[in-house]
Amino acid sequence: MSERDSTEIEFDFFEEPATTEAAGPERGSRRPRRSRRPPGPPSGLTPLPRLIGLISLAILVVVLLVFWVSSCRGEAKKDTYADYMGDVDRIANESERIGAQLNTALTRADLRQAELTRTLEGLANRQVQLTDDAESLDRPGPLRNEQLELVEAMQFRVSGLQGIANAFSSQTRNSTQAGDLLATQARRLTASDVVWDDLFKDPARQELSRQDIQGVSVPDSNFVQNVSLLTPTALENVWSRVRGGGGGGGGGATAGPGLHGHNLVSVKVAGGATLSADELNEIVATTDLSFEVLFENSGDSTETGVQVTLTIQKSPEPIVRRQTVGVTEPKQEKTVVFRNIGNVPFVRRTTLSVEIKPVPGETKVDNNSAEYPVIFSYPGG
Repeated sequence: MSERDSTEIEFDFFEEPATTEAAGPERGSRRPRRSRRPPGPPSGLTPLPRLIGLISLAILVVVLLVFWVSSCRGEAKKDTYADYMGDVDRIANESERIGAQLNTALTRADLRQAELTRTLEGLANRQVQLTDDAESLDRPGPLRNEQLELVEAMQFRVSGLQGIANAFSSQTRNSTQAGDLLATQARRLTASDVVWDDLFKDPARQELSRQDIQGVSVPDSNFVQNVSLLTPTALENVWSRVRGGGGGGGGGATAGPGLHGHNLVSVKVAGGATLSADELNEIVATTDLSFEVLFENSGDSTETGVQVTLTIQKSPEPIVRRQTVGVTEPKQEKTVVFRNIGNVPFVRRTTLSVEIKPVPGETKVDNNSAEYPVIFSYPGG
């Protein structure tokens, strides 16, 4: 073997393995390539649609929150007004009842001066308490002026009642002067209704409308039940009656000048025929049987506390119904309706009578009462 051969062999020997060993590690280090994802937005930035959605949601939440807060405030405001008007309604109704009791007291034919004065003083004391209640009401801010007028209306009622009570207890003997004095005091009661309507109720309604408050009503309160009872003539008549002894029925009561008295015009079954005093009247006794009595003030004077009585003869005790008419003016006709008659005697002849009780100074009494022969039958019988 020559030196050249030896060198080539040595070369070939060292070349082959070197080539093989280099290729081995290169193949073993390769890894499968993954597919590339599309490039996204820069790290830390929100996509525009998502940003718009979040902003819209935030705006919606704010709007709903504002609406909820506004709704709560609106309900709270309405509750404030409703609570106030509820308290006013209680006071208004109680004061109105006092006015009705005043009307009853002035028209009671059997009430004498001392008892009437005590009754009036009691009504005035109750009205004072109601006025105190009105002054302590917790009113909504916008109703400040209306609240002041409400209290003023109540104060007029107090002064009117106290003034009438003092006038009835006075020692004056002149009936005309007494009537004028009583009417002057009574005008405070009339004024109280005007103040309530014009300066409290109507402005309060307007304020509720301005505040856009629905479903809350402003109470009414009418103290004077019968305006004609508070005229000088009518109150003069009351003054004369309560200071006398007869009170609506003659006796020792005094009366003003002129003719006094009433005339019975007719009696009829409500919704039916007029009764005849000369013939037998057949009446069907329904469950809602009632009678209408029409009478007239046939004198020249205003009369108060006029008592009307209807009587049906029955064994063992008659059926008696009474009503009192507060005021009648000269030549004025009045109708009294008697309901809830009760158990009438059936299928036998009996008598129904009506009387307008004589008033002080009445001298002609043969035309203020009448008797009617009647027979009651069963419905459908």
